[in-house]
Amino acid sequence: MEAAVGLGSGPGASPEEPEAPERRRKAHGMLKLYYGLPEAEAAAPGATPDPRDPTDLNGAHFDPEVFLDKLRKECPLAQLMDSETDMVRQIRALDSDMQTLVYENYNKFICATDTIRKMKNDFRKMEDEMDRLATTMAVITDFSARISATLQDRHERITKLAGVHALLRKLQFLFELPSRLTRCVELGAYGQAVRYQGRARAVLQQYQHLPSFRAIQDDCQLITARLAQQLRHKFRDGGAGAPELAECVELLLALGEPAEELCDEFLAHAQGRLEGELGSLEAELGPSPPAPDVLEFTDRGGSGFVSGLCQVVASYQELFSAQGPAGVEKLVAFARELGSRYFALVERRLAQEQGSGDNSLLVRALDRFHRRLRAPGTMLPAAGLTEGATEIVEQAARERLGQHLQGLCAAFSGCLTDVRQALAAPRLAGKEGPGLGELLASVSGAILGHIKASLAAVHLFTAKDVSFSNKAYFRGEFCSQGVREGLIVGFIRSMCRTARGFCDSPSEKGGATPPALLLLLSRLCLDYETSTISYILTLTDEQFLGQDHSPVTPVSTLCAEARETARRLLTHYVKVQGLVVSQMLRKSVETRDWLTTLEPRNVRAVMKRVVEDTTAIDVQVGLLYEEGVRKAQSSDSSKRTFSVYSSSRQQGRYAPSYTPSAPMDTNLLSNIQKLFSERIDVFSPVEFNKVSVLTGIIKISLKTLLECVRLRTFGRYGLQQVQVDCHFLQLYLWRFVADEELVHLLLDEVVASAALRCLDPVPMEPSVVEVICERG
Repeated sequence: MEAAVGLGSGPGASPEEPEAPERRRKAHGMLKLYYGLPEAEAAAPGATPDPRDPTDLNGAHFDPEVFLDKLRKECPLAQLMDSETDMVRQIRALDSDMQTLVYENYNKFICATDTIRKMKNDFRKMEDEMDRLATTMAVITDFSARISATLQDRHERITKLAGVHALLRKLQFLFELPSRLTRCVELGAYGQAVRYQGRARAVLQQYQHLPSFRAIQDDCQLITARLAQQLRHKFRDGGAGAPELAECVELLLALGEPAEELCDEFLAHAQGRLEGELGSLEAELGPSPPAPDVLEFTDRGGSGFVSGLCQVVASYQELFSAQGPAGVEKLVAFARELGSRYFALVERRLAQEQGSGDNSLLVRALDRFHRRLRAPGTMLPAAGLTEGATEIVEQAARERLGQHLQGLCAAFSGCLTDVRQALAAPRLAGKEGPGLGELLASVSGAILGHIKASLAAVHLFTAKDVSFSNKAYFRGEFCSQGVREGLIVGFIRSMCRTARGFCDSPSEKGGATPPALLLLLSRLCLDYETSTISYILTLTDEQFLGQDHSPVTPVSTLCAEARETARRLLTHYVKVQGLVVSQMLRKSVETRDWLTTLEPRNVRAVMKRVVEDTTAIDVQVGLLYEEGVRKAQSSDSSKRTFSVYSSSRQQGRYAPSYTPSAPMDTNLLSNIQKLFSERIDVFSPVEFNKVSVLTGIIKISLKTLLECVRLRTFGRYGLQQVQVDCHFLQLYLWRFVADEELVHLLLDEVVASAALRCLDPVPMEPSVVEVICERG
């Protein structure tokens, strides 16, 4: 406790250092911050000390007397002893901290002391050296002043002599000028001679009133006239290039020649040289020598004509810039005329690029052609060279799109030719040819491959590394109207038109078309309608993202055209196949004598052929189309036999009256029966399935048989033969159609018509008919 009192009251009792405890507390706080010690270690837990409390040991207003009085009044003896022990512990901890800080920073203190000592020594040496330097500079200044004072008179004389010497050298140059000019002209150093003349011209003009200077001027004018004559001769020489030409013009202008005359001569000479370049290009396009490839041609034109034109334009603008708008108009007319001739040659060469093969060489040639013309176009915008080059590139792209369209159409025609050859090729024994499914896959794959190849080829026109791909045409119209509408949509419509061309009348084109080809084309168009058109247009739109907002053909419109083409082809296929079967039936009816025919013992061969051909057609159509929907079949479809009349009621109704004495009554009753029977539409729309196709063919065939029967006259056995044939057809044809009643109705009409046209209508017993058909 005494130690605490001594620690607390000793410093505070000294009047000489009233702020020493406060400084120590600040230093202690700074040490805590430096070593990261928390500030709240000495504070009471859960309490916030008042900064103005005189009893706070760490406060700025700490009063040891008040603190001791408070302890003595408030704390018992045991707590006072604990406070003393705690304070002693804190004092020892602080002493330990101070000692640690001194030990840890001892080396730093020593280094700082050494550094300060060295700095004192260095600054002392520097001060001595600065004093010596100041003394030396004072001596040098005094010595320089004395030298200047001594040489002042000589300096003025030397200056005068130097001026005289310069004047004498100028006079010497003037007197030697004629000989110098003569020597430069003889050596061909025309530029040096013009520079000599330019240096002396002003002086000679100023002192021409003096006889000596007048003579020098006259000699120089004679030599200058001869020099100008030689420069004009060199200028008019056709072998001079653009740099030499520009140098001659520049020298002539420096000699004072008229600029307008030189301007015309400069353009005339340049035109002759550039026309030579155009002539060499035109010679390469002649019929006798083989024309170089388009890339080589454009390279030659760019390195020859375009480079020469750039040099001419740059030289003209540099030499004749003072001519004003009139000079610019001359240059524009000159560049426009020669540029149009060069464009015509390039167009002729591009027109020779036929075919729809690889476009890489053509695109590279057009890219270099366009890049080369950007320089003169930038130097002389009024000539319109850049716009002309862009138009040629756009026209070449349009023509290439047209060539690719022709190539796609030719490829489609080639695929059809291959299909025709495959269908017409003879079948070897034991070896089958390609089926319709394989041919369809082959044709579809080949066409799609050609379309993708064409898209990849024309996509080169929009590549980022091509100079003209950022033009508005290639960002918009080329993608939408050129590629999508002109190439893809145009090819799809051309393919549909070509396919519809096979649906012409038989006397024109359809008669020579294999029915299998019609069936294959109808399925191809149907596949395009369902998926291929959408796939191709989606692929095109992904590859050619144009910025053109022009209207395009909707996918639904193309799909509708393809579906209509497929429907017409399939309908024509039904007509062709129905005509083939009908011809057999018609000839079999027209070439037979039905009045004197023998009693039927077998089914006629033509009916067997009809069933065989119908079965073959069913197999053929089934290779490409689905089965379709049939109506529910009756259980006696294959057991029904045909009598002369459709039912017992018909027989009872017509038999008594069917005599030669009452033919009108029989016909009247037949017509009345037709009024109440169901009407059969022979040429009804064909659906895209096998059942609908076969139904259409069988309706045409049986309708033809009916009409032929109505035109013939039958005997008893002729009627029975028709009865046997119709029963045979009924046994096999009902399974091919959508509704078996259709076959029954038509065959009923055939038998009924034969009965009406029969002179002795005695039908064959149904059991006998069945036996004959089963045996046949």
